[in-house]
Order: sequence, then C-alpha cells, then structure tokens
Amino acid sequence: MKYTLLRDVDKKAIDALIEFYGGAKKISEITKEMREYKKRKEVLKEKGFGEMMEKAEEMASRFPRVKSFEESEGISYNEDLGIVTAQVSGFQGEDATFRFMERVSDSAETGNEVFAPAEMISIMALREEYVYEGGLLATLAMTESLIGVDKFCNTSFVSTPLQEERFKVIEDVTGIEIPTIPTPDGLRQVQLINQGTVFGNLGGIEVSNYNYLVYIDGIIRTALTTGSDFFLNPSWSTITAACYFGRDIPNIQFKISMLLATQNLIQFRMLLNIMQEYLRVDGTTPIYEINIGNAVRPETFIQCSRELKESEIKNVSLCAHIRINPDLGIEDFNWFNNAKMVIKASENLTIKYESDGESREMDTMEAYFLSPSELKENASKIGDVLYYKALRCTKDVKEFMKMGARVNFARCVY
Repeated sequence: MKYTLLRDVDKKAIDALIEFYGGAKKISEITKEMREYKKRKEVLKEKGFGEMMEKAEEMASRFPRVKSFEESEGISYNEDLGIVTAQVSGFQGEDATFRFMERVSDSAETGNEVFAPAEMISIMALREEYVYEGGLLATLAMTESLIGVDKFCNTSFVSTPLQEERFKVIEDVTGIEIPTIPTPDGLRQVQLINQGTVFGNLGGIEVSNYNYLVYIDGIIRTALTTGSDFFLNPSWSTITAACYFGRDIPNIQFKISMLLATQNLIQFRMLLNIMQEYLRVDGTTPIYEINIGNAVRPETFIQCSRELKESEIKNVSLCAHIRINPDLGIEDFNWFNNAKMVIKASENLTIKYESDGESREMDTMEAYFLSPSELKENASKIGDVLYYKALRCTKDVKEFMKMGARVNFARCVY
C-alpha cells in the first residue's frame, strides 16, 4: 500500500492559509510587485533607509567586472565542461550586507578584486522587526536590486519569536492548535520539546506535528511584505508542505539545506519522490536547489546530478559546500578539487562558501543566532567575513574559468 505524504487535513490547512492571505494568484502578484526597485526604494525611504540606499547605489557601481579578467587571461570557454554558479552564505541583515558592499566596492583598488556571487544565503530569523521595519527589505534591495544576485535565500525558522496574534491567525484559519511558550521579550514561540537552544537544532528544524504551518505562514508574510521569493528548507515535512504550497505560486522557490543530511543517493531519491508527488502543471517543482551534504564524494554528487536529469524534473540545481565554518564539519574542509571532478564530468554545480576556511571571528554558527543588538554590534565583523568568503570564492572561480568552465555571477559583474 502506498501512503500519501499529505492527508486531506494537511492540504486543507495549507490551502486555508493561502486563501487567508488572498489566494495563490494574489500572493504571486504582490510578491512580484514588491521586487521592483522603485517600489522598494519608496518604502525604504519612508522607513529611514534612504541614505543607506543612496550610498549602496554608488558602491554597487564600483563593483569589479569580470570582463577585464577574461581579457587579461585570454579566457576561452569549453562547452563540454559543467557550469559553475557562485554562492556565498551568511548575509546577516542590512548592516552586515552594507559593510560587505563597502569592502567589495573598494576591492579592485586593493588588488584583491571580488566578483559578486550569483546567489546569497541568509540564516537570519524572520523576526517581526526585521520583516516589518525595513531591515530585510533593505538587504534585498542591496543584494537583489543593486548587486543583482539571481537568488537571495531567507530562512523561516519555525521557532522564531513572534507576536501572539501570528499564532492565533494560524490556529483560527486552519483549526489546528500550535503549542507555544512565552519569551522574555513578551512574544511567543513554538514550544520545542527536543531541543534546548533558542532556535532549536541548528536552525529551528524541529518541525513536529503541525509546526510546518508556522514555516509556511512566515514565508507568505515575508513574501508579501518584502518580495522575498527564495527560502531555506531544512526538514522533510517542510519540504513536502512547500512542494504542495508552491504548486500554484510559480515565483516562490526553495533551497533544501544540507542540514537535511542529503548525504547519499537513497536520501536523494526520497527527495525526488517528494518533488514528483507535487509537481506543477508545467513539470517544474517549487524546489530550486538541493544542497548535497558535506560527506558526499564527487562520484556520488555526479550520480545525483545524472539521476536528477533522468527524473525529468525541470530547473533544479545541485549545490556543494566548498568551504564550511569550523563548527560545521571537520577541520580544513575543502571540496574544491572534488568540484573540479564534477565540472570535468560535464555536470553543473553551485559552489557554496559557508566560510573562507580561515576560522575568522564571527565565521561560525554563532553569527547566525545573535540577538538584534548583538548583530548590530558585530555587523562590521560579519561584513568583513562575507568579503573574505567572496574573495575565496572569486579566487576559486578564476581557476574554473582558466579551465574553460563558465561561471554565473551577480548581474553587476557583467
């Protein structure tokens, strides 16, 4: 007997949330509207970010371009090689992102030019003030609108402290109870049974019972408020819920986190089965990217890529960490030579830099779970860490380009 992944009660709950916020079409349209830079700039000016955006515009105009490197090195491309997409993680809010832009805009003059990556990841809790007071919108305006990244990934932790009314809405709309506990600052958060940390299990992935509804609700509210359309997805239940939720909302997509531990082909095929279960009419899936686990050998990555093609699920990319924080894995982790093997096998891959490999201050998981005041205090350090991650990424992609492999960067690099 085959069991469906989502029962009728699950589907009805997700459908009810979608309808509460105006339906799939309206969510899609408003999200698209909030991605227009003119609209974002107007809102940000009202919220006090006007000067920051003016400075960011000037800095973005000075970001290093790739053409001069291609010409000076006589780069020619071999179409038999896989395509590389550059990705950097750790964009923890507007202040750290602004500092990153300062460092990159000056990098050509220092002799350490940085080519802005095509994709960026943020492990920031979608707190009330970050979503509604302009911080996230400023971050998105700088990265998506000015730098021109193809994807900026946000993280909807199920355990983010929220106003009590957020949980009441979910319960009233779906008819499903979400047990919560009070926080010291007068908010509420999902009660975590298994984990004792503030965000639970390295990122709030304790998605027990119906906690995935909190995940989906956070995504809808963030998309409508900021135009954010790409979200990290860390657990089997949220992946399944996201695939169902996103069927009729084509401009909201998801990245499957390596914390899911997709370390082997068995787990990868489980993911393919979930994706196949809830494909869109056009054969695509809301899943845009799968982060293959750090323990995977290049041969396994290559086989995952080939089985993805055989599945005929469209427009999904596979990602590998090249460098990781010292508290995420073994010391001196470096997947660069393995990535070369993948490219030489004619398979595409996204190269992710969680670190530059130098164990710098604030280049740890600690930076992902700072309080708002701690984050502001350490924003400059985190921005510098981002610069060094992007510098390591740039040095590596230059080697790929010398091999003849094409590399995807942010729009401002071209």
